[in-house]
This record gives sequence, structure tokens and C-alpha cells, in this order.
Amino acid sequence: MWYVSTRGMAPWVDFEGALFSGYAPDGGLYMPEKLPQLDRETLRQWSVVSYPSLVKELCSLFIGPELIPRDDLNDLIDRAFSRFRHKEVVHLSRLKNGLNVLELWHGVTYAFKDLSLCCAAQFLQYLLEKRKKHITVVVGTSGDTGSAAIESVQGAENVDLIVLLPKGRCTKIQELQMTTVLRENVHVFGVEGSSDELDEPIKAVFADVAFVKEHSLMSLNSINWSRVLVQMAHHFFAYFRCAPTLDLHPPPPVEVVVPSGGAGSLAAGFIAQKMGLPIHLVVAVNCNDIIHRTVQRGDFSLSEAVKPTLASAMDIQVPYNMERIFWLLSGSDSQVTRALMEQFERTRSVSLPKELHSKLSEAVISQSVSDEAITQTMGRCWEENQYLLCPHSAVAVSYHYQQVDSRQPSPPRCCLAPASAAKFPEAVLAAGLTPETPAEILALEHKEARCTPMRKGDDWTQMLRGLIEDLSRQRQGRFRNAPA
Repeated sequence: MWYVSTRGMAPWVDFEGALFSGYAPDGGLYMPEKLPQLDRETLRQWSVVSYPSLVKELCSLFIGPELIPRDDLNDLIDRAFSRFRHKEVVHLSRLKNGLNVLELWHGVTYAFKDLSLCCAAQFLQYLLEKRKKHITVVVGTSGDTGSAAIESVQGAENVDLIVLLPKGRCTKIQELQMTTVLRENVHVFGVEGSSDELDEPIKAVFADVAFVKEHSLMSLNSINWSRVLVQMAHHFFAYFRCAPTLDLHPPPPVEVVVPSGGAGSLAAGFIAQKMGLPIHLVVAVNCNDIIHRTVQRGDFSLSEAVKPTLASAMDIQVPYNMERIFWLLSGSDSQVTRALMEQFERTRSVSLPKELHSKLSEAVISQSVSDEAITQTMGRCWEENQYLLCPHSAVAVSYHYQQVDSRQPSPPRCCLAPASAAKFPEAVLAAGLTPETPAEILALEHKEARCTPMRKGDDWTQMLRGLIEDLSRQRQGRFRNAPA
């Protein structure tokens, strides 16, 4: 299996190349050069297996056995999910009024990013040990990626992790999950800015190809192919748990509602669909509605500013993974994709070509959800089911309730739930409900925290480069002083 850049100007790489690179050298994102097509028999066989088994089947299609033999791959995935609280790893809650909620948040940090990052970290460490290499991972976060990345690599000898978080713009719990991990290989910056603003110094550092190579840098943000790969399993699992039967020809569709910020899970759904999974996609966003405007009007442009919302992990203006969707819908046309994305990077505003917009609006339904609708949805779900939704899950469920109230016939529907309500007590209170906070989250309040501020006016890029250089120097010093 080879991977190509969506912009078509970079050499092909294998899974290892895509995992370690994040962005391709031409600024594009890696995609499989061709997608495997799944027949009815494969779908039927997969329909009865567990979530971890689905991840293993999918990963084995995209990671060559010469790189990670199948037995090793299975062991790595088992290890990745070993600390999840639910025996199924992910769990489908069937609630009143046909509401199916796929809980993707049973990992250590109570968010869906644990699923893909735990796997990515296992793949990384396996390949680093094999190659006797060390890397420094740089991650920007809007709330959940940072803590999931920290959890997945803390204490690893061959990985240093640098996290940039938007100070005061995550929930208190999200921030504490990052700043209270006092491991030698974990380094956290608190940035006075939004998650889009903190991406700028990261992009600037990664644009210096020689620096990236010298210091063995990589990113594990949502653009990393390994994360999109694991997220495809959410869609397959949702389909198999919600489809009434697989005996019809063609198999019946299931509508999957994806609450989205960076469009990683949405891109994963598009790929699953292209492989033959009969899902209909709905994307639900908060007031930061670039994805919604792109679907509705072909308007792929930044608003003046990020609006803080109750669904804070989705307070994102630049949904990087839309590039993968444009590439897929344009028939893998890297020229069209490159022209589009380069114009967007220059002007921060693009009108999609008519044909591409038409394909996008046929392929996905979109909806933008206000804070008021989020709290109403959380309240209604509690009233009907005594079930607490996090604000991001409520963005998806809001669409479901709208459809139920309109009494329109529709296929079975599954709403992806990216985080536990336990992480968002502020939003639960705003909905007039009582937060339920697990003991290990309450304990964070009493832990020592460590975080280096990046203030307005500081040279953020220089601060990031400086830490990377310091870590390389320390590593070389340890290497020189190691006993022969």
C-alpha cells in the first residue's frame, strides 16, 4: 500500500512514511493511492466482530505485513485499547425516539481521540524501536488531542512530546489533564490565543524542512493519516450496530451524524463510504461553521474570528481534513486540490468550483448548531433518557431531534459521541443539569501542574524552536554520557 500527497508534488511513501511525516513535503496530506473495495461477504464477516477486531481488519488493509507483521499489528492494537474502561472499547447506547449514541469516549482521557492516538503511539514506538530512532512530536490542541497524545506516549523513552494548548479556551478539566502530567518527556505550552493561532508556529517550524529533519520532528494532529485510518472503524461499527439487516441487496443505508471541527472523522466517513460502506453522512458543527458554509454554498473561507462556544473542542476555523475530502470528490485530482488549497492559504477564502461543490452537497448533509440548541438538546436527552450528553455530542443529537420532530421518514441513524459529559461540567450546568464527575477527574484539582506560557508579543515560533533544540542537546548529552 502506497500513499500519495493530495497535492501531487511529493514522492510516494509507505505507511511508515505517512505516519512519521504528517504533512507531505508539498504541503498536502497523505492518502492511499487506491482504496480497497469491500464486497458484501467481507461486510457480512466484519458485521459480527468486536470494535478492536474491526480496527485490526482495517489497519491490515493499509499497513503492509512487511512493515508490521499481522500478529504484531494485532498485539499493538490490543495494547492500545488495554486501558479503556468499557469492555467493548466503544459502546452503542440505544435511547428513546430512535436515538443511537455511539460512545467513543471510554479511554483514559474520556474523549474519542484516545482511540486513534493510542494506536498511532503503538505503531510509532514499534517502528522507532525497530529502527533504533528517537522523535520529537509536536501537537497543537483545541482541548482533547493534547491530553490523548500525552496519555499515549508519556514515559516513552524514544519520544519527546510538545503540546501547545489555547490557555483559558479549553475547559479547566481539559487543561489539567495536560498540565498535571509531570513526565520528563512531556512539555506543555499555554498559548494566549486560539487553537488556529497556535497552529501558526507549528506550521512555521514544520515548513523548515532541514530543521524538521535535523531534530526528527513529527506531528500527531488530526491531519496524520494513522488517526484518520483508525477513525474509519467508528463508521463501520456504527453501521453494523444500527443496520437492520445485511441480507438485503443492496444493503440498507445508515445515517451517521458526525460532530466536527477539523473534519478528521468526516474524512474517515468519506473513505469508508468509498470503500463500499453504505452510510449516509451528516456533518454537524457549532457556530464556527466553515464546513457548513462549504457544503451549503461552496464558501470555504475564514470568518473574522473564532467564536468561543460550549462545544469548545470544535472551535476551529481551519478544518484541515477537508483537503482529503476535496481530493476524493474530485476523483483524486491533485491539480484541482493543490490550486484550491494554495489559494485558500494565500487569501483565506475560496469558492469551490461548481462541479466540486455539487458533489460535496450531494455527498453530505450539514447543519450548524447554536449554544442555545446545544443546551436544549442536552436538557431534552436528560429528560427523555436520564442520559448526559457532552456539548459536542449534543451538536450531533440536535440534528437527530430536528429530524424526529419533522416526522420525515429516514434510515436508522447513529450519532457519534466524541467525549464524555464529565469533561464539560460548565456546559452541563449551562443546560440546567447536574454534572457527574468521576473521582479521577476530581483528583486533577489537587495535582501539581506545569505549563510554560506563550504570551501575546512573544515570538512563539522561536520559543518552540528553542525547546526543540534544547531537547536535542539534552539527548545528545545523555547519549555521550551513556556507558559504553
